Amino acid sequence: MTTPPIPASRAREAWLLAATFLVAVAGLIYELIAATLSSYLLGDSIRQFSLVIGIFLSAMGVGAYLSRFVAQPLPGFIWAQILLGVVGGFMAPALFFHYALLGSVAAPLYTMLIAVGVLSGMEIPLITRALEAIGAFENRFENVLSVDYVGALVASVCFPLLVIPHLGLMSASLAFGVLNLLVAGLSIWLFREHVTRIIFAVWAVALIGAIAGLVQSERLVAITEAQLFEDDVILTEATPYQQITVTRYRDRTRLFLNHSIQFDSLDEHRYHEPLVHPVMALAPRRNNVLILGGGDGMAVREVLKYKDVETITLVDLDPRVTEIFRDHEDLAALNAQSLSDPRVSIQNGDAWLFVEGSEQVFDVIIVDLPDPKNVALSKLYSRQFYGLLMERLSAQGLMVTQAGSPFFARQAFWSVVTTLETTRNPQGPGKELGVIPYHSYVPSFGEWGFVLAGAHLPADRPPALPEGLKYLNPEVWQAAQIFGADTDRVEAEPNTMQSHPLVAYYLDGWDYWFR
Repeated sequence: MTTPPIPASRAREAWLLAATFLVAVAGLIYELIAATLSSYLLGDSIRQFSLVIGIFLSAMGVGAYLSRFVAQPLPGFIWAQILLGVVGGFMAPALFFHYALLGSVAAPLYTMLIAVGVLSGMEIPLITRALEAIGAFENRFENVLSVDYVGALVASVCFPLLVIPHLGLMSASLAFGVLNLLVAGLSIWLFREHVTRIIFAVWAVALIGAIAGLVQSERLVAITEAQLFEDDVILTEATPYQQITVTRYRDRTRLFLNHSIQFDSLDEHRYHEPLVHPVMALAPRRNNVLILGGGDGMAVREVLKYKDVETITLVDLDPRVTEIFRDHEDLAALNAQSLSDPRVSIQNGDAWLFVEGSEQVFDVIIVDLPDPKNVALSKLYSRQFYGLLMERLSAQGLMVTQAGSPFFARQAFWSVVTTLETTRNPQGPGKELGVIPYHSYVPSFGEWGFVLAGAHLPADRPPALPEGLKYLNPEVWQAAQIFGADTDRVEAEPNTMQSHPLVAYYLDGWDYWFR
């Protein structure tokens, strides 16, 4: 039985090409949402983005092949849009709820990703066949493909600049689900003589559900976060860089970035005091201080306890973090309004680019950057980056970096130590840097490690600590340099831009304990 011809019109031709553009935008947005969600919830963004892209493209290939079995291209295209509106639109809500309730997300994520990929892969062949069916021979396959690629470009540019900052993941998923359903709806109207009542009924129910979900998206976010976090969520925001969440219970405040805890106000002093005070107290001079990371201002608060500090340059990638902890009254109180101090200069940008482009010399450098979960972060723990930092230190200057857990990721911690030991010493060519590894127990994190380094370490003496510290004292500092049998030094390769062994050390260590 042959398919009856579809009457041609310029409006129908133009619409099918416009639909190609719109569905290309929506399809790539779904792919980016899946990749972002997987990196948020599963970690290791490079691995997750690679997996998502590979699976999505493979699924599209399967969809393109399966499209040949669709007898009527136009109803098939409409069905694909309805299903994409449902599966793609509700992907983020479904995955967040699944993660909140069951603590896992990989299986449903990849299942939904494959479904979206298959449906997206069917679109171009079906649209091309529909154009041929209405006699639009000038709109050949290469023209449709060109429009599709332009749509992909628009989506890739808009996702970090507009979609995430203004919608967030959950609302974006639902909004583009509505877009797919609107494409289906206009196609139903333009080709109504070839559409059954069943298609119209299913489309109407799906559209109502997607719009209702979009309208209630803020409530869905609140319900999900109530399941994810033990305490009340007082602030949540998606930025182009990460998901920021702040929770509170009574006088206890916690910061989560991408759902990973960054500090708990009950015990953050057991992290920030060991991070800041040994290097500050041992440095011969501390007039000019550079802090990389630490956008919450806690490290700045500790540095400001030294009266001879003249300038502090804080470099943090995400401007919203520094804005929130400077301008939000309750959160600024946690860092004693340190980010508003006139001695503090906030630079929002990439730490590597700042250090590479700066000509300023600092007496103390404090590195409070995220853990080396992927290659993009691992480069900030590399011999090359530490070499750049040494160039920015004054002759007697000292630096310190947080270095992860010597208990949970033991080999990763000692890799950081080895990396610093083998970094070029600009003050003594051919000589190693002086390095002091030490650790502190932080209840929110467990045993945590730090590494202090410099071209010339001062003589072994108790640091002159400021008064009023909650945890650190000279005796604690001496004990912090002693490692137990289960955290003591193990063999580990230095981390370089060429090899990045640190990523594998880190992931293997944490996976052993928590996966």
